[in-house]
Amino acid sequence: MASRTEPSGCSGRGGGGAPGVLPLPLLLLLAAAALVPRGDGQNLVTEDVTVVEGDVATISCRVKNSDDSVIQLLNPNRQTIYFRDFRPLKDSRFQLVNFSNSELRVSLTNVSVSDEGRYFCQLYTDPPQEIYTTITVLVPPRNLMIDIQKETAVEGEEIELNCTAMASRPATAIRWFKGNKELIGKTEVEKWSDMFTVTSQLMLTVGREDDGVPVICLVDHPAVKDLQTQRYLEVMYKPQVRVLQNYPLQGLTREGEPLELTCTALGKPQPTDMKWLRVDDEMPQHVVVSGSNLLISNLNKTDNGTYRCEASNSVGKSYADYMLFVYDPPTTIPPPTTTTTTTTPTTITDSRAGDEGSIRAVDHAVIGGVVAVVVFAMLCLLIILGRYFARHKGTYFTHEAKGADDAADADTAIINAEGGQNNSEEKKEYFI
Repeated sequence: MASRTEPSGCSGRGGGGAPGVLPLPLLLLLAAAALVPRGDGQNLVTEDVTVVEGDVATISCRVKNSDDSVIQLLNPNRQTIYFRDFRPLKDSRFQLVNFSNSELRVSLTNVSVSDEGRYFCQLYTDPPQEIYTTITVLVPPRNLMIDIQKETAVEGEEIELNCTAMASRPATAIRWFKGNKELIGKTEVEKWSDMFTVTSQLMLTVGREDDGVPVICLVDHPAVKDLQTQRYLEVMYKPQVRVLQNYPLQGLTREGEPLELTCTALGKPQPTDMKWLRVDDEMPQHVVVSGSNLLISNLNKTDNGTYRCEASNSVGKSYADYMLFVYDPPTTIPPPTTTTTTTTPTTITDSRAGDEGSIRAVDHAVIGGVVAVVVFAMLCLLIILGRYFARHKGTYFTHEAKGADDAADADTAIINAEGGQNNSEEKKEYFI
């Protein structure tokens, strides 16, 4: 900290203990020193001290270039705490830590707020020098607590929480957390004497996922670390209902086969009333309902429809639907249909979604086979056409010497040729 100068005198803040009795020679020396003009303190060095209430503060007055001058320490009331190694002040909390020609170091135990203020280091040179150090006392907050508007909240309800940190110095900063997520509260600060009371308000809309989650009030203060308190939320919510297909585990629901469904419901408080019904129709007589289970031992087309499981508690009622579609026995392949549809808090399960993957696989296989047959037929046709054209390539007949085969000699053959040379213009060629 930077060194500062303070004029000598009798004015100052209160505190620092009761005055002691000084010997007469010392009183005369102090009185004479008070009349000497004050120096600039450039040869004295000290630092400000920050201490937590109840801890120990150490004040050090050091001389950079010692000339064996007298060093003394004064409290905020300018009463002498130590003159060299002698303690005139009758406050046993002040104890000498070190004394030499270049340093006077004093400790103050069990520091309280009343000890806060300026303490003066004086060096009796010509002229005398003086600087001061400031002791700042930190007071950690007390009685950190969370007040919650409702011990038990209902899902969707907004609740108010207040965290109060009392009697701190300086004022405390309060932070809110829900689990690991930080939330923002509204803070109010009240000052009582030298102390501060801080209250932070948090408005929180709770859901079922908040049940059992801690809400933490954390203090941010230079005098304390990791000071926090927490409250666990208790949230009531209506049941969350699901319908599970136990049998068949995979595949479609087919005529003549059994069907077993189970209804599960989770809520707070735990649902006590659970029932099955058929939407827009009466429940078939051969359907067996046992608690949360529904069993149809022999499915038929008349069982098609929507089956609903309802559950309720003190908060409300929820349901989940199961859409049943009964297919023919395995001799036929059903067309692909819709998949399972889920909503909250209502769920709808479609029994037709079981074999959609296998149906798509069958379709792909059929299409692939058809394409292969078409490609093979085209290749065969191209081979047949190629062989035909290759066999008849360049073959042709003419009528130039028609009738010459029956002639006795060459001259007769020429004469017997149709048209002879006179009909050469009428010669025709046929190309096949």
